Amino acid sequence: MVDLILVRHAVSVAPVPGGHDEFRRPLTERGREQAGALVAFLGDCGASIVLSSPYLRAIQTIEPTARALGLPVQRRDELREWRSGLAPRSDWQAHYERSWADPETGIGTGETLAELATRARNTVRDLVASGAPASTILAATHGTWIARALLAVGLPIDCAFWLSMPTPAIYRLNFAGVHLQRAAGPALQYERDASPCMTEVLLAVKRSWAVLP
Repeated sequence: MVDLILVRHAVSVAPVPGGHDEFRRPLTERGREQAGALVAFLGDCGASIVLSSPYLRAIQTIEPTARALGLPVQRRDELREWRSGLAPRSDWQAHYERSWADPETGIGTGETLAELATRARNTVRDLVASGAPASTILAATHGTWIARALLAVGLPIDCAFWLSMPTPAIYRLNFAGVHLQRAAGPALQYERDASPCMTEVLLAVKRSWAVLP
């Protein structure tokens, strides 16, 4: 079995015109406190490797846990957030909702959500293959990346799920070979039903949130 633990970054400084670019936008003070609190949830997860998006907010989120595990943080460009092509603006949500409704259409010269889904799916596939037959991989990334990755592996994730995802958030995916067996995290509980009389999988979406201190 391969366990892939995806961590959405903690609370970060909001994007504003003329502010930090996506690579250098940091966590807020609250976000740094949340990053420290993650150690209690992940410090004994048994990870053999810690990966991160190259964006500072993701790196800062996972660094305390990596130190607790005695592992370096390895940056992977393929874990970066969606490059939407949209500059910071107050009506960003409406533009993003349109992209979710039509994932093949991009915003200007930005990456489409369909392209992001392909990148996320390929990354998950490669990470699971690299961890076979048994390992735990810890990866810090971003909300849209995680949502499209979950969608790409067959879970019925929608825009409302993405908009409701907390920061930080932890999603644990368990694979047997290439097959997803279990997935758990905020608003998500999935288990593949092995019963021979069942052809459907069980998917229960929960609206009770575990909020980190």
